Amino acid sequence: MEKSERKSFKEQNKEFPWWLVIIGLVIIVTLLLIINTPTFNEAFLTMQVGISTTITITLIAYGISLLIGLIVGLGRVSSRVIAKNLATFYIEIIRGIPMLVLIFFTALVVIPGAIRLLSLIGEKFIEIGWTFVGEPLAGVNIRMVSMSFRAIVALSITYGAFSAEIFRAGIQSVHPGQMQAARSQGMSYRQAMSHVILPQAIRNVLPAIGNDFIAMLKDSSLVSVLAVRDVTHLARLYAGGSFRFTEAYSTLAVLYLSMTILLSLVVKYIERRISINGES
Repeated sequence: MEKSERKSFKEQNKEFPWWLVIIGLVIIVTLLLIINTPTFNEAFLTMQVGISTTITITLIAYGISLLIGLIVGLGRVSSRVIAKNLATFYIEIIRGIPMLVLIFFTALVVIPGAIRLLSLIGEKFIEIGWTFVGEPLAGVNIRMVSMSFRAIVALSITYGAFSAEIFRAGIQSVHPGQMQAARSQGMSYRQAMSHVILPQAIRNVLPAIGNDFIAMLKDSSLVSVLAVRDVTHLARLYAGGSFRFTEAYSTLAVLYLSMTILLSLVVKYIERRISINGES
């Protein structure tokens, strides 16, 4: 009996998340430094304004990227040659260019180009007498588009490709017999995909979607290069102005660590719930 109890204790000890305890201690020590050390406290107060910007940009951009990913993912599994090739072209382009370059290209090339195109279209409408449509378009100026908006567009386009691959894998994980059974019941391809395949596919990829969201939260720090006042940009400004690099970047690292660990625990909880529901 004692041997079995010792064995059980050892197994529990192995499964205990010691890594989480260590990370928790790191976060607690940093919080104590923020509370008790003036320089750490000053760094945190400077950066806390950017936390809401970081979270807002991440939430909006990831929501848009999921919509893009679903559409492109459906294109990837489509039997239509044009749709499949366009979807594949988009994914390969995005995957072949570094994210930082994509952010610069989208924010400083694509969006200004789109604004100029809208302005030209507006001028053409004015020439043919459609002033009610042309004047608003012609009046569009690049200065009207904030860097935060450009950052959201850049992240959405980039992560749309990653989300598309997640949805493609989820759709292909559903047994082909499900589609055949739905079609045999008189459903069209669109109805079968909407009511039979996609609900199962989304359920299968929920953990992957959660992990991708965490990845975007971390990658949102890259938008600081556009002077978006997120938490990373504010940390850089504070460090550059005060030369307190230890306080600035230690606090910044722990802020991101706290957010990602919290989200990771939520994702693990969802995974357990899905596995329990799948077994029942």
